[in-house]
Amino acid sequence: EPLFRSGHCWEPIINYVNTQFEDYLNAESRVSRQLIKDTRIQCCLYFIAPSGHGLKPIDVECMKQLHAKVNIVPVIAKADTLTPEECARFKRAVMRDIASNHIKIYDFPDLEGEDAEEIAANKKLKESIPFAVVGSNGIIIDEKGKRCRGRKYPWGVVEVENGDHCDFTTLRNMLIRTHMQDLKDVTNDIHYENYRAQRLAEVISPSEKHELPSRNPMAQIEFEKQEHEAKMRKMEEEMEQVFAQKVMEKQQKLKESEADLKRRHDQMMVSLEKQQRELDEKRRQFEQDKTDFEAQQRKYQQEQEAIQSQQQKHGKNDKYKTHKKGIFT
Repeated sequence: EPLFRSGHCWEPIINYVNTQFEDYLNAESRVSRQLIKDTRIQCCLYFIAPSGHGLKPIDVECMKQLHAKVNIVPVIAKADTLTPEECARFKRAVMRDIASNHIKIYDFPDLEGEDAEEIAANKKLKESIPFAVVGSNGIIIDEKGKRCRGRKYPWGVVEVENGDHCDFTTLRNMLIRTHMQDLKDVTNDIHYENYRAQRLAEVISPSEKHELPSRNPMAQIEFEKQEHEAKMRKMEEEMEQVFAQKVMEKQQKLKESEADLKRRHDQMMVSLEKQQRELDEKRRQFEQDKTDFEAQQRKYQQEQEAIQSQQQKHGKNDKYKTHKKGIFT
């Protein structure tokens, strides 16, 4: 616990891996090398808590400390606490964190020249990383009487060896069937050779280099020059990759901004068209009301003229009747 809190929880693991490398190196240095017991660590299963939010800082630092020493295979523990959708999202988040922090996990070899079935199986393995596994707490007997390892819950049974429930069988087949030899080869050719070269460099101090008859100073200078040039080329490539990544991110942001502007423009155009339609409707209604009003005015004038005409006519008749009455009286 104190070691974990101090931030050096990986030291016991690194010390153990180095101890196995040291024992193998000592066995190789003996006169009789016929029976060498190989206890080197071929693979490290790094279990990740199913938080659903990617790697924790302690996970990132620990994997960075280990990836140069051993083949790291990330594994999500207690995967039965996640739904299939949450598990898939968590896997993507873990792989993004691994890539962004430049953590070197075990890289499955490309099976060029193999049949389509093996290539498809290898592709499925790559897509399954990190492997989501579930631990068994006993033997479960299902309704059909079948015995299986798993965990029983009120809502059902999680079968450890069921590929639809977790990646345990996929991980097991990868470790002990399909990729065991490749794990050993990577450990021997890369991790162990790096450790061996480091130990030999520690043994040979700079003051003792001139005493070695097989050491050619000019060849050493040329070797260091080539190593420096290779390092500079690697740095240039990394800088170019970073620049290209930044350019891609900038282009993506510009595309997103352009899409947002287009979306806002489309919304504005829809709003303007709606307002235009409303104005046209109001104008049409106004013209209709104006036409109706003018028609009513004309009708009203016609009615007034008709009333006046009738009144004038009645007035003449009354006058004529009065005059006629006066004649006969």
